[in-house]
Amino acid sequence: MLVKRIATLLGVFFVATSAMAMDAEVLGKKKIDFGTSEPDAKIYVNGKMLGKGSIELVVPSNDCITVVVKKVGFLTEKIEYCNTKNMPKPPKTDYVELRRDDSFDASIQTDIANVGIELKSTIPKDRAWKLINQIVLSYIDVIEMTDKETGYIRTAWSQKTFIQNTVRTRVIVKEVNDDPLTFKVKLVSEASGMPMTSVKNDELFKEWDRVLRSYSGMIPELQARIK
Repeated sequence: MLVKRIATLLGVFFVATSAMAMDAEVLGKKKIDFGTSEPDAKIYVNGKMLGKGSIELVVPSNDCITVVVKKVGFLTEKIEYCNTKNMPKPPKTDYVELRRDDSFDASIQTDIANVGIELKSTIPKDRAWKLINQIVLSYIDVIEMTDKETGYIRTAWSQKTFIQNTVRTRVIVKEVNDDPLTFKVKLVSEASGMPMTSVKNDELFKEWDRVLRSYSGMIPELQARIK
């Protein structure tokens, strides 16, 4: 009986010892050789930029880290690695293939975004007003406000959603002088940095220094025809 009891106690001891050893193995810090497809992509760990292109990540024991990879013109990638008992072990190596940002490819960087551009005209006001309306409506087909007497036009927002972005665009035209006849046109381009943002959520949008390609010809066309 005594021998059997000792054997049982030893068995419990060995099981407990093995479990502790396994826990120690799991909870020891883990290193990951981490790389990206773009050698100049910025790698952030828990909000701090620690390198570009490739780095060695360290996942502390009983903890998680959040890795974010960013590069202009590419979609932001976010990965979480955990080194805890109830989560899969972090890999020894990992690699991220960055995908092109579809909102970036659908737009151009320009100095005409969100800036008032003067349009001086030598043609009669009625004709200039008609041309401006025609051109604006050919790009954005909903006018939110118009006043011929004061020479003011504002279109409704035109919105387009992308994988990681929502872009809204509108045009504002104001008559600023009648001799010589001068208008000021502003192509407003804003982005939220998130998909499926409601056009009504003004607080989520910020000025964007890019313009969707579908609107990039509007101001050059106005400049060419309203003169």
